[in-house]
Parts: sequence; C-alpha cells; structure tokens
Amino acid sequence: MALQLAAIVDALGGELHGDGGRTIERLAPLQTAGQNELTFLSNPKFVKDLAASRAGCVIVSPAVQEAAAARGDFILTPDPYLYFARLTQLWKAHHAPPKGERIHPSAVVHPEAVIDATAEIGPLCVVERGARIGAGTVLKSRVTVSEGCVIGARCLVHPGAVIGADGFGLAPHEGTWVKIEQLGAVRIGDDVEIGANTCIDRGALEDTVIEDGVKLDNLIQIGHNVRIGRNTAMAGCSAVAGSAVIGPNCTIAGAGMVLGHLTLAEGVHVSAASLVTRSIHKPGQYTGVFPIDENAAWEKNAATLRHLHSLRERVKALEKGLAQDNKS
Repeated sequence: MALQLAAIVDALGGELHGDGGRTIERLAPLQTAGQNELTFLSNPKFVKDLAASRAGCVIVSPAVQEAAAARGDFILTPDPYLYFARLTQLWKAHHAPPKGERIHPSAVVHPEAVIDATAEIGPLCVVERGARIGAGTVLKSRVTVSEGCVIGARCLVHPGAVIGADGFGLAPHEGTWVKIEQLGAVRIGDDVEIGANTCIDRGALEDTVIEDGVKLDNLIQIGHNVRIGRNTAMAGCSAVAGSAVIGPNCTIAGAGMVLGHLTLAEGVHVSAASLVTRSIHKPGQYTGVFPIDENAAWEKNAATLRHLHSLRERVKALEKGLAQDNKS
C-alpha cells in the first residue's frame, strides 16, 4: 500500500519541493533507497551520500537544502530525524493488518486483574491477581505482569518482559540464605516502552517505580525499589541495582551499570559499558571504561593501576616534604 508524497506532507507537515504525486512504496536508508522510496538525512557526516542517493525523495534540514535541490525531490523540515520517526508511525498505521482479538485466547488473565477495555493482551501473556493494565497499553507475546503491579496508559511491553518478579533479597544465616519476601510491587507510568526480555523486579517493601515516558531497551535488569525518572532512556543490556534513583531525562547507554543505593541527577548521561560506582549530582556526560588494548599491554596497565594508591601516597609525602623545605 503506497503513499503519495502530498499525502505524507498533508499528514506530517514539512515543505515539499518536488512532485506531490510521486508514489512512495517503501522507506529505506539513504545509501540504498530507490526511485519509489523515501529516506532522510539528519547526520551531517552522511552529506556526501546525498548526491549519490537514488531515492525518490529525501527528508532534509535547511542546512543541506541546496544540495538536496541539486539532487531531486525533497521534504524540508527543521528536524529530519523527528520527522522520520513520525513518518514511521504514519507508515505502520497505514500498513497495519486488521486487529485480532483484544485478549488472545492463550493469555492467562486472573479474574481479579483489571484490564482497560482498550488494552491489548498478546499470546501466552500472564496477568496475575490484582494487576492493572491501563488504556491503550499493548502487551506483546509472553509478557508476565505479576500480582499487584500497575501499568499505565499507552504503554508498549515487548515479548518476554517480566514485570514484578521478586527482587533479590536474602539474609545470610549460618552459611545459608533466608529469603526476604518482596512485599512491594511495580508501578509503571504512562507512555512507557519496555523491551524484549527486560525484567523489572518488585519492591521489597515499597514499590519499584518507572515514571512517565521512560524507554527501556531489550535485556535490561531493573532491581527492586529502583526509581527511574520521567523520559529517561536505557539501551540494551544495561542494569540498575536495588534502591538506586535515576532522575528524569537521563540516558544509560548499552551495557551501562548503576550500583545500588546511588542517585543520578536529572540530565545525567552514562556512556556505553560504564560502571557508575558513586552518586552523580551534576548533569553531564559520564564515562568509566578501562580502554580495550592488546592483552599484554592491558595486563601491564592493570598491574600498574593496582599500585596507583601507594603512588598517590608517595607523591603526597614528597609534596609535603618539599613544602616544609620551602618554609625552612
């Protein structure tokens, strides 16, 4: 099901320079798009690919308008990446297959769970006693929502996610472990997206809280009693240990880790594979990665790093001695 450029611009805005009757059959990358395909350019480092692109139309910003005009049809917009995001939503809505049953026959929904009349529950999902699913929320296949957990409106939970498994609470006793029952739940706000096989543990006493607009990628672990602020985004394989508090509008890149009981302020951005070992109270970009190297060189550097504290103490002693010499 194709769309004409004029219809796209009517729906999304932007300024069309070219043939509004051009039929678009597919969205495609800049480098491979063909005559009946629509693409976008947002990263300046790919400007060199614009002239060579065979795309029927390109979404561009005013900064590259001249180059786009020399190439062919284009849609002008201040933020091509945002425009493309909205275009994908339009495209999916236009090409969506007819909806099936709202609650799949294979789903297991406890009689005491509360499911909004507009929510959708996919195949093999489990929604346990006392759980609540808000308006317009979609649970894809094999999602588990444990007892007492709450998911707000317009959320999207991808296959295999587990909401409300027990947090990791154990008390040591004579060489064994005694389980601490997890008596809290999970509360998820509105417009949250949770990736495939992500786990959000229920709280020990109070609830684990995911605020409005949070976006979690695949294979993320959120420990018990964590709180994640609104509009924070976390990439795949990242993890947050119990009772950590992450502020609003933060980002945690892939495989980033946050230790328990720490606090991250609003606007903190953690680089990929970084380990956060202390609270961060100032917005900004933070990185804590020991650089990759040839193994022999890495081992030497790691060995040197082990002596860093003693070296620091020696330098302090030398500085103190020099200061005393200068006084005498």
